[in-house]
Amino acid sequence: MCGGPVVLCNAPPSAPFDEYAADYDAALSRGLALAGEDVDYFAAARISWLDRRLRQANHTAGSLLDFGCGTGRSAVHFRAVMPGLRRLAGVDISAGAIDEARRRFGHLADFALTDAVSPDGSFDVVFCNGVFHHIEPPQRPNAMRFIAACLRPGGILALWENNPWSPAARLVMRRIPFDRDAVMVWPRQARRLARECGLEPLSTDYLFIFPHFARWLRPLEPLVARLPLGAQYMVLCRKGAGG
Repeated sequence: MCGGPVVLCNAPPSAPFDEYAADYDAALSRGLALAGEDVDYFAAARISWLDRRLRQANHTAGSLLDFGCGTGRSAVHFRAVMPGLRRLAGVDISAGAIDEARRRFGHLADFALTDAVSPDGSFDVVFCNGVFHHIEPPQRPNAMRFIAACLRPGGILALWENNPWSPAARLVMRRIPFDRDAVMVWPRQARRLARECGLEPLSTDYLFIFPHFARWLRPLEPLVARLPLGAQYMVLCRKGAGG
């Protein structure tokens, strides 16, 4: 269960990510090369899909926290896709990644080490992509409690993870040095964890079915987003109105 204080003292070690901070995006791109797309394609698509779901839910996103922001590259896409954001912030456990994010994208968002942040329940949205498979399962409730504490009552969590049912996702992870030993998160596990930490799962969508050579089929993806076919999934959750 998710009762107890919000602490991240048992968060995954930052050293491997510090090591890859300067080469993080390039390492991801090498792993994703099989799909025929780069990091920016997937980042923009995830954020566009989130924006679509928020609009459908009539949820106003004035403030957003990118939990596990890495080197901060997604800030470019948040600003492009969601221009109404008044406040954009990112946190990560890696000092090297945060240094890189501040250097490259500090004009777009505020970046900080996760341990330096005290959740204040003020964010409309928390976005989290590919973070929980790097956290040891016993420590995942700590991270989810942190996220829940960052959200305002009624706030939304968009939790993106790699789909364990997808052979393509598993192959890509084997090609990325810092993903090879990761423990994948099943959608039912993500929903249960969120629920136990006071967040109500609203929907689960699966995206990234078609690689670049079949890109003409991509307009069909929204029609089958509820089927576990895509390489990633997004669990959308809402924090209760009571906080």
